[in-house]
Amino acid sequence: MKEMVGEAHLLKDSDQLQSFRIDGRRPKVVVYPATPEEVSKIVAYAFDQTLTIIPMGNGTKIEIGNIPKKVDILLSTLRLNRITDCDCDNLTLTAESGITLREVQKRLAKEGRGYFIPMDPPFTEKATLGGIVATNSSGPRRYMYGTARDLVIGTKAVFPNGDIVVSGGKTVKNVSGYDMSKLLIGSYGTLGILCEMTFKLLPIPEKEATLLIPFVRWEDGDAFVQEVIGSQLLPSSIETLNRSAVKRLNYPVSLPREANYLIAIGLDGVEESIEREISELTERGKKYQSLDPWALHSEEHQSFWSALRDFAGSLKEGRTSFLSFKSNVLISKGGEVMKSYEEMINQRGMEGAFISHSGNGILYSYLFPGRNLRSKMESLIELIQKLTSEAVKNEGNMIVESAPSILKKRISVWGETRPEYQVMRRLKEQIDPKGILSPGRFLGGI
Repeated sequence: MKEMVGEAHLLKDSDQLQSFRIDGRRPKVVVYPATPEEVSKIVAYAFDQTLTIIPMGNGTKIEIGNIPKKVDILLSTLRLNRITDCDCDNLTLTAESGITLREVQKRLAKEGRGYFIPMDPPFTEKATLGGIVATNSSGPRRYMYGTARDLVIGTKAVFPNGDIVVSGGKTVKNVSGYDMSKLLIGSYGTLGILCEMTFKLLPIPEKEATLLIPFVRWEDGDAFVQEVIGSQLLPSSIETLNRSAVKRLNYPVSLPREANYLIAIGLDGVEESIEREISELTERGKKYQSLDPWALHSEEHQSFWSALRDFAGSLKEGRTSFLSFKSNVLISKGGEVMKSYEEMINQRGMEGAFISHSGNGILYSYLFPGRNLRSKMESLIELIQKLTSEAVKNEGNMIVESAPSILKKRISVWGETRPEYQVMRRLKEQIDPKGILSPGRFLGGI
């Protein structure tokens, strides 16, 4: 590997490797390739020697998944950090997997009238393009713009035998046969290592604003949300937070004392339409007994959504002990599931913070179990099972995004196994017969 990437780009010192542990498993070596060709050589060697590889960017989502069966090579994508094609006239951009989304957005904002990739996943500053796509990570604006599956139109990836596979490209309708790009999105590094991706772009909106609307009862707030979803209004995001989430948000929000829930609505467009939407949303809120709303503009607007996206990151920086879950349910049942989760957690004397992508049926739950986690282990296992069952009952599922290894060993991190799992297993066996990529990390231990 020194011959492949150079000695300066290989870590094998045991003390240095400690900081790269994944759920307690330390890699034998960390390697930093700079080109897809170097990635290909490393993967081909690993395939020949049956060595396991886990790809990683900045590691913002490395906690998601099962404990790896084995970690021989940790392959960092951080030297794959170039924008290889920026074609704003045709609204496409091609970039390597190790560059951060933040860096790309800064570059695009300076191009002509200003452009952006319409993604706003968690970990705004550090998330790399490869990590975002590999985990299909998304944020509040998925309500209007969709996820990586809607925005990625081409990929270059290295498959487990070392082959460099290119799929899609700069034009939308250029795929015949299987769309390998879509197969890799959300595969968590189990099928191939993403090296380069092509995205759709959009012009930066003329104006952005946020309307914050407090509610006393979740029933009123949920009814208001369902009306907005069914209306002709076109917000970019609709988020519902409980009081605990607002309290822990790294942004100063002064909720009225009687308010228990906050609905945040993001708005993009021209100034006249945003002012009209704020007025109409305010009137609709009054129908459902909302308390007095207020609007955020300019830097306040940006700071609020940055704090909301990076909620988990700020908890980690504050060294707060927490477990985090991601549930998907029917959009119409999002409010009910959030309330059920809140009651289940409160009944056990714990605190839970909830942030719901209300227009998408996605609910992020943060559980604060307090001290002596070991003594609460059985109660936590039972609670996770009940939370999962509640999501399944509402035609969804729940995954555990962050938890200590001692708990991961005793729960199903990926929720309830569904029939499509057998298709996933067969794909893994065909594409990675030796099981060298991220072994055991994904659903069912594939």
